[in-house]
Amino acid sequence: MTADTLLDRITDYANRPDPYPLYAELREAGPVVGQADGSSYLVGTYHEINALLHDPRLSADPRKGPPGSADLSEEAPEPPFLTLDDPEHHRLRTLAMRPFGPPHSPGRVDAMRGRIYEITEELIAALDDRTRIDIVDDFAYPLPVTVICRLLGVPREDEPLFRGWSDTLVASTDLRPGQDGSEPIQASRRARLEMGQYLVDLAEQRRGRPGEDMLSAFVNELDPALRLTREELASTAVLLLVAGHETTVNLITNGVLTLLRHPDQLDRLRRDPGLLPGAIEEQLRYDGPVHARRRYPLADIHIAGSTIPKGTSVVLMLASGNRDPKRFHEPDRFDPTRPDNQHLGFGGGIHLCYGAPLARIEAQTALGALIPRLGTATLVEDPPPYRQSAVLRGPRHLPLDVSR
Repeated sequence: MTADTLLDRITDYANRPDPYPLYAELREAGPVVGQADGSSYLVGTYHEINALLHDPRLSADPRKGPPGSADLSEEAPEPPFLTLDDPEHHRLRTLAMRPFGPPHSPGRVDAMRGRIYEITEELIAALDDRTRIDIVDDFAYPLPVTVICRLLGVPREDEPLFRGWSDTLVASTDLRPGQDGSEPIQASRRARLEMGQYLVDLAEQRRGRPGEDMLSAFVNELDPALRLTREELASTAVLLLVAGHETTVNLITNGVLTLLRHPDQLDRLRRDPGLLPGAIEEQLRYDGPVHARRRYPLADIHIAGSTIPKGTSVVLMLASGNRDPKRFHEPDRFDPTRPDNQHLGFGGGIHLCYGAPLARIEAQTALGALIPRLGTATLVEDPPPYRQSAVLRGPRHLPLDVSR
């Protein structure tokens, strides 16, 4: 096989359990590798990915990409700030950040620590008498969902509504070269519109009667210059709700899988819990939840002796960059004490992950509670069944035998 088929092979579900040999092939062929479709390029090396994440000539907006990259219909919902460029990205991200983090709400995330701990302990207690558990369904999914529902002000009993919407939206982000994208685009449009309408209606119920949740803060903003429009509120709330749990589910699940495959490191963390923050950063590097980001050149970009032409698309393989031996010593080794671990697990540049502080707290709390209980656990399946997406990669289920 040749390097110009790498995108097809990376997105082939058969390679979902272990895409890392393909990433090594990409780095060997790179740093920039054109694909057979003639309009896609892959970048798999750390320094080039990092440079391109900070390059304003690369757009995050699929409407500026090749034909078929975006939903351009009149019915298309307002795009989330994650897929916009500055200055509009900066404006919306700043407004979204006001009720979430510093400087306007510096205590919001930190104040959630106690509640995150309580939710974690409740979920752990429910597992005590079980001989077999599914880390995804029984723990890694309900924890961040409960947290983001609490933050936004979504009733916990409505979670089944947005689980289906969320699955549809995640599926639409996948990289599927050479396939008809009309069906996933239409399904994504419906899901965004329905989910956005639900969240805006929920926010409107708090207008004039604000609670402590973020939807209340958005809809009761007193300064007209700082208010989100109805469409902006819908797109922002959908983004926060989906992104607020999808990646964290995979981070926790991948973390458990990694530790069970590395029993020496599991035992090390059990004996020295102070290593856990570093272990979370290493997990984000070693097998993080976000494997790729797609960008669109606004001009011809010359990098590492190659040219990425304007009007094409470029896939930045973050997970490949995180295993680049030119940046990380022994990159295929999981090392919770790895120094200088400036990974790409949360992206980079202006689109650096909005919720990274919350994700770190959730992952540390979750794994901190699970690690003492994993000593007798064994994997029922290895590899476990994976989710379809090659972009947001993680097990669909992670069944464990805890009978011993």
